[in-house]
Amino acid sequence: MCGIAGYLDLIASTDAGALERDADAMARAMTHRGPDDRGVWVDAPSGVALAQARLSIIDLSPAGHQPMVGAAGRHVIVYNGEIYNAKELRRDLDGISWRGHSDTEVILEACARWGVEATVGKLIGMFAFALWDRETRTLTLARDRFGIKPLYWGEVDGKLVFGSELKALMALQGWRREIDRDALASYLRFNYVPAPHSIFRGVRKLTPGTVLEWRDGRGKQRTFWSLREVAKRGLANPFDLGDGEAVDELDRLIRDAVRRRMVADVPVGAFLSGGIDSSTVVAAMKAESTGPVHTFSIGMGEPGYNEAQHAKAIARHLGTEHTELYVTPDDARAVIPALPTFYDEPFADSSQIPTFLVSKLARRSVIVSLSGDGGDELFCGYNRYFWGERLRRRTALLPGFVKHALAGGIRALSPGQWDALGGLLPSGMRPRLLGIKAHKAADLLAIEDEGALFRRLVTVWEDPETLVAGASEPHGVLWDASLAADIAPFQERMQVMDGLTYLSDDILAKVDRASMAVSLEARVPLLDHRIAEFAYRLPRHMRVRDGQGKWILREVLSRRVPRELFERPKMGFGIPIGEWLRGPLRDWAEDLLDPAKLECDGLLDAAPIRAAWDAHLTGRVNNEVKLWTVLMYQSWRDHWMGGGR
Repeated sequence: MCGIAGYLDLIASTDAGALERDADAMARAMTHRGPDDRGVWVDAPSGVALAQARLSIIDLSPAGHQPMVGAAGRHVIVYNGEIYNAKELRRDLDGISWRGHSDTEVILEACARWGVEATVGKLIGMFAFALWDRETRTLTLARDRFGIKPLYWGEVDGKLVFGSELKALMALQGWRREIDRDALASYLRFNYVPAPHSIFRGVRKLTPGTVLEWRDGRGKQRTFWSLREVAKRGLANPFDLGDGEAVDELDRLIRDAVRRRMVADVPVGAFLSGGIDSSTVVAAMKAESTGPVHTFSIGMGEPGYNEAQHAKAIARHLGTEHTELYVTPDDARAVIPALPTFYDEPFADSSQIPTFLVSKLARRSVIVSLSGDGGDELFCGYNRYFWGERLRRRTALLPGFVKHALAGGIRALSPGQWDALGGLLPSGMRPRLLGIKAHKAADLLAIEDEGALFRRLVTVWEDPETLVAGASEPHGVLWDASLAADIAPFQERMQVMDGLTYLSDDILAKVDRASMAVSLEARVPLLDHRIAEFAYRLPRHMRVRDGQGKWILREVLSRRVPRELFERPKMGFGIPIGEWLRGPLRDWAEDLLDPAKLECDGLLDAAPIRAAWDAHLTGRVNNEVKLWTVLMYQSWRDHWMGGGR
């Protein structure tokens, strides 16, 4: 695990000394990703510089040092990730005199023998790498199937540049930071910048499951794995399995995925929230381990935001060595000023705060931690899948005037009044953000198109172009009408749309930056591509049963954990941002939302943002998600773009 960076000078005008200095500066900018070692390799006549900052996980010896030159001397690689079938691939690569036992060397020699595309198709794991072919003068970039590991690239001043984080690119001499207005509009809609865009003009994210080959000044991208195609094939060819057979096979796949991800030359543990996904991973770890299993969870004293007691009960049942830390609101709020240093692109999923805190807790004891991410997208776990499906089904036959009447009735009460009504319910039954959800449901009633309905479910700011002067919001896969032809069932299509966007650009980006900020490697066994390919061949009744998602995952978990320990409403991994913005964070927010500061660079329109802020302060509506999105952008801009005054 590490950070990688480098560039190809397309006009080969940079001398060797400058190449080395630039590459070293790019690696130094990501020392948090790789505090154990740093390396640079340059080829001045070709204008190539490769760099890596290394967190040593497998083969801690110098034989694992990067950049790594192949045995034949033709290929050079820098690589970030972990390959879990490296031993099998090593056996297939007969006739090679191995220098060490790192997976880096396996990928390097596999690419030399089989080619890049054939190699990436064989890999089980997470990866982002750059491979230089000295003979053909070709630079190839590759990123894993789900985008677990990040990789940015772009053309800057006659150079093809790349890096695990934008920090690496910003470390280049002469780098000019220009915000992409269109990407900013996308960010305000989703609270993250969706791939392939980045916040900076001229810089892109490599799309998950793709290879970019750059030769003779021209680039060519090819897809080696597509979640969309996996889902399409799975729906066309579903399994014909009984319940018991399907549960047996998923159990086997999860245990194999977890077992592979427990292999390391350093201590390994797991995040445990007490939810179904992380509990399934930990239960499999316990089943596959001959030694103690270390688990970590964060608790909060805020009502409605604490799952630590559930995690503790499951840890006690499984017999893990469990560490929990109850953090105060002050502890959580203390993280906020540092968020732009972790997320060098605007990012506004507020669960970034507890994710960082649990990563920091785990890093005290382990260097690798397994996570349960991916279960919701693969096995239909998010509430919006049920909201969207029910709304589509129940309103499909209603006349338009009836829908508008229902929407009007909902809007007759303000979001604040809906929240007050929700407060009359028993504490365990009070819906969070009821007012926002009620008004969102009213908006959805008027939508006829399924794609537009899903976009509304995941939208933060409607019509973000009106907030960003001169912006033209990019329309990605969520606007692609052809997706419905490939994946007709709406519920499955929502899962795929999340898998193509929210999973990689929000969930996985959040975990990667939060964990790497403390030099912790996070591994995600449920996103083993073999599990994904299995999940999309399951008939719906094995994912959803009796109105509840994750049926088959619950069955797997129930083999090792009593149902009463995990069967409860989904909570999420949140913090009470809305309340904090009216209280201890008010002055911080007020400064960032000052109208002059909002409009200082000619990008944002202060009026609608201030209106949302004023409504939030009065308590009429909980605008925490909208406001957090703007606040995280403003905080990022202050840190990386020189402030707003």
